[in-house]
Amino acid sequence: MKTESKLEKVLASGALAVTSEVGPPRGAIPERVRQKANLIKDHVDAINVTDNQTAMVRMSSWAAGVIIKQMGLDPILQMVTRDRNRLAMQSDIIGAYSLGINTMMCLSGDHAKFGDHPMAKGVFDLDSIQLVQTVQKMRDKGKFQGGADIDTPPKMFIGAAANPFADPFELRVMRLAKKVKAGADFIQTQCIFNLDKFEKYMEMVCDRGLDKKVHLLAGITPMKSAGMARYMKNKVPGMDVPDEIIKRMAGVSKEKQPEEGIKIAIESIERLKQVKGVHGFHIMAIEWEEKVPQIVEKAGLFPRPAL
Repeated sequence: MKTESKLEKVLASGALAVTSEVGPPRGAIPERVRQKANLIKDHVDAINVTDNQTAMVRMSSWAAGVIIKQMGLDPILQMVTRDRNRLAMQSDIIGAYSLGINTMMCLSGDHAKFGDHPMAKGVFDLDSIQLVQTVQKMRDKGKFQGGADIDTPPKMFIGAAANPFADPFELRVMRLAKKVKAGADFIQTQCIFNLDKFEKYMEMVCDRGLDKKVHLLAGITPMKSAGMARYMKNKVPGMDVPDEIIKRMAGVSKEKQPEEGIKIAIESIERLKQVKGVHGFHIMAIEWEEKVPQIVEKAGLFPRPAL
């Protein structure tokens, strides 16, 4: 049983890939997952399904992923190491693959103190790099992390995250190299607002030849308001929002700020298309999924490749 990831096929074709994401609901409401997925389905190659993002309890990522799969779409299972030990993660990977999910993201996850259960005990039995290694070993060697054989290995296309802006900046590419060495096939980055700094990061990525070893999707987040831009600059760790962006957002009326945020996102994509090593875009329109089609179309990334 080998089902090739659609994202894998798009990237292998040399086309710029486009992914976006759906945050599962905080209740047993499958229709909410379908509504969000329907908003973006024609404009993306695959849909990330977040795993208790911001450490808030939500429908499980694999259950929401199965709902998306049943719609004939391509989910990307996000899995954080915060909540499960290696037994639970490996069983979830096999379970998800047996239900047709063939693409995943390996993440550490936001610390529980940021969520609605601050006293929850973080597991972190493996870190995100060790989870990438585990999935790669399951897929390519047919072995569980403990060494036993797997009857039918899960042939996952393996993703990981990168934050080009966290301190110390010099070590960012080294951390990316570790994820690539561990077996990551594709990378989705943190939202990019400081394009100059990101271009420097990509020069360092290409200098190490990593652009030949991994597909990197640049993270894009449209901002709804100057307030959101300020919040991301001052309150979100590892985020780099230049003052010019905040000034630009604040320089138009409140009613026009959402439109300005979308314009900035489209301009960013146009510039990043020219950057060596960028193989696509991950559009994180937080609770604003209805704007993804507009961004994809105006950035010249539509129609998506028919494979």
